[in-house]
Amino acid sequence: MSKKPQDRKAPPPTTGHQWDGIEEFDNPMPRWWLWIFYATIIWGIGYTILYPAWPLVNGVTHGLWGGSTRAEVAAEIKAFDDANAAIEAKLAAAPLDGIAADPELGPFAQNAGKAVFATWCAQCHGAGAGGAKGFPNLLDNDWLWGGTIDDIHTTISHGIRNTTDPDARFSQMPAFGDILEKGDIDAVVNHVLAISGQEHDAALAAAGATVFADNCAACHGDQGIGDRAQGAPNLTDAIWLYGGDQASLTETVTKARFGVMPAWTGRLSDSDVRAVATYVHSLGGGE
Repeated sequence: MSKKPQDRKAPPPTTGHQWDGIEEFDNPMPRWWLWIFYATIIWGIGYTILYPAWPLVNGVTHGLWGGSTRAEVAAEIKAFDDANAAIEAKLAAAPLDGIAADPELGPFAQNAGKAVFATWCAQCHGAGAGGAKGFPNLLDNDWLWGGTIDDIHTTISHGIRNTTDPDARFSQMPAFGDILEKGDIDAVVNHVLAISGQEHDAALAAAGATVFADNCAACHGDQGIGDRAQGAPNLTDAIWLYGGDQASLTETVTKARFGVMPAWTGRLSDSDVRAVATYVHSLGGGE
């Protein structure tokens, strides 16, 4: 008795694509997938009708429900600002040297100052305030303009060498490449290497002492210990803002340095400036 032959379905049509003898079948998508796809289209259309979605020339469509994530964020920010208004007013009016010891203001200023620092200051001074080449380390006790809470507050408020605040800290080192001969620059660099305890050429250093006295001592002092009141660094320690090796010192003497810090008054509120000053002062280097 012969078996009934099995029905075989005809192969589905192909898309016409072929690669290395392999053809691509044109199978229909699963029905469930298509329904989900159509549902997402309907949902998307409904969303653009109900919520802000489409950009216009001078704004966006507001949607039938009038929702606004920006308005929600603004409302949340205002709620926190209103909640902190009283203590921020107290912080803005408190004596700077009494903030840290105040049981209410101290913790608030620390937390607020840390947040302000992370937002506005860490880009230059580093997340841990350790600084980088050209950006001062705020953890040590080496301050060009003073490290008391009042000094730090003034520096933050008005900045350094900027053109926007007439009360900015200001000092300017001349580019001695336009004033001195190369031999004199080599000599004074070796003198600085000598007074900072580094390897140097003794003969050049001896000649450089005279160059230093004639050109540098007016700001850095006869012994090279600097003058913080006018932003002149101490050249006898191991703390260098732009590097203390011979190549870096030669570049500094030849071309000079002119680091700029913006004035934060007007950008930050009075309470924020006081908070970040308190935070920086507490990092370990404040006097």
